[in-house]
Amino acid sequence: MELFDNPRGGRLDVITEDGEEHEDIHMEAVMQGSERKQNQPNLSKYQHFSIDTNESLHFEPCEDSPSPTGAEDGHNSVFDDQEPEVNQIETTRSKLQEKVVEMESFAGHLEEIFLTVEENFGRQEQHLEQHYNDVLQTLSQRYDERAAGLEGEKKSKLEALYKQLLNCGRALDASKELIEAAQEIYRTQDKRLFLKAVTPTVNRIEEFAKEETELKVHTSTEFTTTLADLSDVKTMMDSINIVPAPNAPVINPQIPNSATQTSLRVCWSLFSDDTVEYYELYYRPVLEDSPADIICGPDVCNIKVKETHCTVTDLLPNAQYELWVTATNTTGISPASEKALYMTVPSPPVIKQRQCTTCPEAALIRWESGNTNPVDSYTVELIEMGTDGGQSGITESIVAVPTCQCLIQLQTGRRYLISVRAVNIGGPSDRSDAFTVSTTGTFFHLLEDTAHPCLSISEDGFTMFYGDEELPISAMAFDDNTFARCVAVLGDLIPVRGRHYWEVEVDDETEYRIGVAYEDTHRNSYLGANNTSWCMRHILTPSRHKYEFLHNGWSPDLRITVNPVRIGLALDYNSGTLAFYNVDLKQHLHTFHGHFQQHVHPCFAMDNPGALTVHNGIEAPEYTHI
Repeated sequence: MELFDNPRGGRLDVITEDGEEHEDIHMEAVMQGSERKQNQPNLSKYQHFSIDTNESLHFEPCEDSPSPTGAEDGHNSVFDDQEPEVNQIETTRSKLQEKVVEMESFAGHLEEIFLTVEENFGRQEQHLEQHYNDVLQTLSQRYDERAAGLEGEKKSKLEALYKQLLNCGRALDASKELIEAAQEIYRTQDKRLFLKAVTPTVNRIEEFAKEETELKVHTSTEFTTTLADLSDVKTMMDSINIVPAPNAPVINPQIPNSATQTSLRVCWSLFSDDTVEYYELYYRPVLEDSPADIICGPDVCNIKVKETHCTVTDLLPNAQYELWVTATNTTGISPASEKALYMTVPSPPVIKQRQCTTCPEAALIRWESGNTNPVDSYTVELIEMGTDGGQSGITESIVAVPTCQCLIQLQTGRRYLISVRAVNIGGPSDRSDAFTVSTTGTFFHLLEDTAHPCLSISEDGFTMFYGDEELPISAMAFDDNTFARCVAVLGDLIPVRGRHYWEVEVDDETEYRIGVAYEDTHRNSYLGANNTSWCMRHILTPSRHKYEFLHNGWSPDLRITVNPVRIGLALDYNSGTLAFYNVDLKQHLHTFHGHFQQHVHPCFAMDNPGALTVHNGIEAPEYTHI
């Protein structure tokens, strides 16, 4: 056995003589090719090879080698030519996957049919065995009755014969006695005694002769052959081929995740000794005014199926349906099963974007159910978006949310796509329309239901207007939640502890109040005039612009020389502070120090006609962190 060294120090073992000869020729060709390539600079830079001890050739591209495809830098013509083929392969692969899914579904359906056939065979076998046992029991009873009848007939015949035999015996005994008496009288020598005894004997003989002795046997030696009444046995034998009508099936309760928005999967069971050709499933929607005991009606639908399960389609979303089932065979129809209530999957919820609030570390999401029937719970799904605007693939779910709102803890400086599903026993609904959430800063809208009737809120929910025309009191519509005395409006609740920041753009000629207030702040009071609100107030005087920082009707004596046009508000729950800044000058104006025992709403008011715009969802400037 020879060993050949390769340029990289490896060795190729040759096992057989034929292998040795073949490897020698191969290695010579390889080595010659290698020498020729060394004389060709362009080819020597392309690749070199080595022969390892695992009997395989390894080609390694050099660092300065050109593209193996021969294409210049910046050109991917070969790969471009392969793209249609790759796409075609992907399309074919998708079609094959669909075929595999269809075949698996068909195989599952065949398996269900196979199990149904097995169950029917087992029930039929038990039914036949039961009939066989019943026939044997009936025949055995008939045999016992016939044997008892023959025994009674035999006894009566023997008793009659025995009685006749006794009578014959008594007649023979009497005849013998008379004969002996006559013979004795005949042998008497004394004539006087003969005459005396002969007359009574003759009388006895005459009397005996008058008696008729029955010498004919009236008892028959043959037994009466009666035909057995086997009509019931015949009926039983005939009934072997007659399948009894099935009992009422038992409809199963709905199992979780067994429905869609428009379909239900229903299952039921039957008694083991029943034979069924098909089932009829009846269903109808449950309405408040529908009778409870009527089975058939104009809104009742039915489906015929062979198996003990069925998928009902073309239904209403999040609707309750009453279902019952009957079984039918050649003999008849079973009674109806007890009714069961099933529910389809709810419709997707609708996120109320105007009522959603976001903060640097959390988001409060509110939505409407969109369903008339109750929903068991909701599931909130989050998808984090990448820096390029695409989905990063990181998905989280918050399950078993009992109400139509959820406070979600998030990471600062990220963007998320949030959607909601409604869940009932049938399963989860489709996703709601996605809502984009950014945790760059605090984000909220103005709450129109708290606005004074003189205020108008812009369509985007960030600007409030106070018109020049005063409305009469009779034209104003007030309720318990709207401001009645102060021309004010609240923003969404800020329900997350931590730091929050937003800005308000104002006009020099507008008198306003901006700040925060508790949710239960008095609607008939001015902002800042009570202990449930903190605000900055701008007042126009003939001589100057006056600014007050009001809480519970008290304000420190401060003078602001430059009128702020854009005011920043920094709320810090942890430290209990509310700070105001002149954004254009990066100037601190005032800070309220206290302790916010409750979560607060941003609040805004105007004391004369004008406009006020809120800017939120922005990151807090560095100077507000001092």
